[in-house]
Amino acid sequence: MIQLYFLSIVCNGLSGYILYAGDEDGSFDRSSQSSLGSPIFHLVLGIMSTVTGILKLLSPTMDGIPILGDLLPVAAGVTSGLLLIFGIYRQETSTTVSEPSGTLDRLGANLLRFRKSVGMGLMAAAIVHFLFPQALFL
Repeated sequence: MIQLYFLSIVCNGLSGYILYAGDEDGSFDRSSQSSLGSPIFHLVLGIMSTVTGILKLLSPTMDGIPILGDLLPVAAGVTSGLLLIFGIYRQETSTTVSEPSGTLDRLGANLLRFRKSVGMGLMAAAIVHFLFPQALFL
Protein backbone atom coordinates (compact mmCIF):
# COMPACT_ATOMS: atom_id res chain seq x y z
CA MET A 1 0.00 0.00 0.00
CA ILE A 2 1.40 3.32 -1.04
CA GLN A 3 -0.16 5.15 1.94
CA LEU A 4 1.79 3.04 4.42
CA TYR A 5 4.93 3.60 2.37
CA PHE A 6 4.46 7.37 2.62
CA LEU A 7 3.58 7.25 6.34
CA SER A 8 6.65 5.11 7.01
CA ILE A 9 8.96 7.63 5.33
CA VAL A 10 7.40 10.64 7.07
CA CYS A 11 7.25 9.01 10.52
CA ASN A 12 10.82 7.71 10.31
CA GLY A 13 12.14 11.06 9.09
CA LEU A 14 10.33 13.10 11.76
CA SER A 15 11.18 10.65 14.53
CA GLY A 16 14.81 10.64 13.48
CA TYR A 17 14.94 14.42 13.51
CA ILE A 18 13.29 14.61 16.93
CA LEU A 19 15.64 12.02 18.40
CA TYR A 20 18.72 13.63 16.84
CA ALA A 21 17.94 17.30 17.47
CA GLY A 22 16.44 16.96 20.94
CA ASP A 23 18.28 17.53 24.19
CA GLU A 24 19.68 14.68 26.23
CA ASP A 25 16.47 14.42 28.20
CA GLY A 26 14.45 14.36 24.98
CA SER A 27 13.09 17.88 25.18
CA PHE A 28 13.40 20.78 22.78
CA ASP A 29 13.85 24.43 23.53
CA ARG A 30 10.53 25.45 25.07
CA SER A 31 10.91 29.08 24.03
CA SER A 32 10.41 28.25 20.36
CA GLN A 33 6.89 28.05 19.02
CA SER A 34 7.57 24.72 17.31
CA SER A 35 5.23 21.85 18.02
CA LEU A 36 8.13 19.40 17.69
CA GLY A 37 8.91 19.89 21.38
CA SER A 38 5.42 19.02 22.55
CA PRO A 39 5.11 15.77 24.52
CA ILE A 40 1.71 15.17 22.94
CA PHE A 41 3.28 15.41 19.47
CA HIS A 42 5.98 12.94 20.57
CA LEU A 43 3.34 10.55 21.87
CA VAL A 44 1.20 10.72 18.73
CA LEU A 45 4.24 10.35 16.47
CA GLY A 46 5.51 7.44 18.55
CA ILE A 47 2.18 5.64 18.33
CA MET A 48 1.91 6.35 14.59
CA SER A 49 5.46 5.11 13.95
CA THR A 50 4.90 1.89 15.85
CA VAL A 51 1.52 1.16 14.26
CA THR A 52 2.80 2.05 10.78
CA GLY A 53 5.79 -0.23 11.27
CA ILE A 54 3.61 -3.15 12.29
CA LEU A 55 1.10 -2.57 9.49
CA LYS A 56 3.93 -2.24 6.97
CA LEU A 57 5.16 -5.66 7.97
CA LEU A 58 1.71 -7.12 7.40
CA SER A 59 1.09 -5.30 4.10
CA PRO A 60 4.11 -5.26 1.74
CA THR A 61 4.54 -2.25 -0.52
CA MET A 62 5.75 -3.67 -3.82
CA ASP A 63 5.74 -7.06 -5.49
CA GLY A 64 8.57 -9.18 -4.24
CA ILE A 65 9.65 -10.72 -0.99
CA PRO A 66 7.32 -9.18 1.63
CA ILE A 67 9.36 -9.60 4.81
CA LEU A 68 12.80 -8.71 3.47
CA GLY A 69 11.63 -5.79 1.35
CA ASP A 70 10.19 -3.89 4.30
CA LEU A 71 12.44 -5.11 7.11
CA LEU A 72 14.51 -1.95 7.59
CA PRO A 73 11.57 0.52 7.67
CA VAL A 74 9.61 -1.78 9.98
CA ALA A 75 12.49 -2.08 12.44
CA ALA A 76 13.16 1.66 12.23
CA GLY A 77 9.50 2.56 12.76
CA VAL A 78 8.97 0.28 15.73
CA THR A 79 12.26 1.34 17.34
CA SER A 80 11.58 5.04 16.88
CA GLY A 81 8.04 4.73 18.18
CA LEU A 82 9.11 2.89 21.29
CA LEU A 83 11.94 5.36 21.94
CA LEU A 84 9.63 8.36 21.62
CA ILE A 85 7.00 6.81 23.87
CA PHE A 86 9.59 5.75 26.42
CA GLY A 87 11.15 9.23 26.33
CA ILE A 88 7.81 10.71 27.37
CA TYR A 89 7.46 8.08 30.08
CA ARG A 90 10.94 8.97 31.40
CA GLN A 91 10.13 12.69 31.41
CA GLU A 92 6.93 12.16 33.36
CA THR A 93 8.48 9.83 35.93
CA SER A 94 11.70 11.83 36.29
CA THR A 95 9.86 14.46 38.26
CA THR A 96 8.82 11.91 40.89
CA VAL A 97 11.71 9.42 40.91
CA SER A 98 15.34 10.46 40.84
CA GLU A 99 16.93 7.09 40.01
CA PRO A 100 15.70 4.45 37.53
CA SER A 101 14.72 1.42 39.56
CA GLY A 102 13.09 -1.25 37.41
CA THR A 103 14.42 -3.36 34.56
CA LEU A 104 12.35 -1.40 32.04
CA ASP A 105 13.76 1.88 33.37
CA ARG A 106 17.35 0.67 33.08
CA LEU A 107 16.76 -0.72 29.58
CA GLY A 108 15.13 2.51 28.44
CA ALA A 109 17.89 4.62 29.96
CA ASN A 110 20.47 2.58 28.06
CA LEU A 111 18.53 2.94 24.81
CA LEU A 112 18.07 6.67 25.26
CA ARG A 113 21.84 7.08 25.59
CA PHE A 114 22.13 6.23 21.88
CA ARG A 115 19.30 8.50 20.78
CA LYS A 116 21.50 10.67 18.53
CA SER A 117 22.89 7.72 16.57
CA VAL A 118 19.43 6.13 16.35
CA GLY A 119 18.08 9.45 15.06
CA MET A 120 20.75 9.62 12.35
CA GLY A 121 20.00 6.02 11.37
CA LEU A 122 16.28 6.76 11.17
CA MET A 123 16.79 9.76 8.93
CA ALA A 124 19.14 7.72 6.72
CA ALA A 125 16.61 4.89 6.53
CA ALA A 126 13.86 7.33 5.53
CA ILE A 127 15.99 8.92 2.80
CA VAL A 128 17.21 5.60 1.40
CA HIS A 129 13.70 4.13 1.55
CA PHE A 130 12.41 7.17 -0.34
CA LEU A 131 15.11 7.03 -3.04
CA PHE A 132 15.11 3.24 -3.60
CA PRO A 133 11.56 1.95 -3.11
CA GLN A 134 12.08 -1.45 -4.75
CA ALA A 135 15.41 -2.44 -3.22
CA LEU A 136 15.37 -5.91 -1.67
CA PHE A 137 16.50 -5.06 1.86
CA LEU A 138 14.69 -1.73 2.16
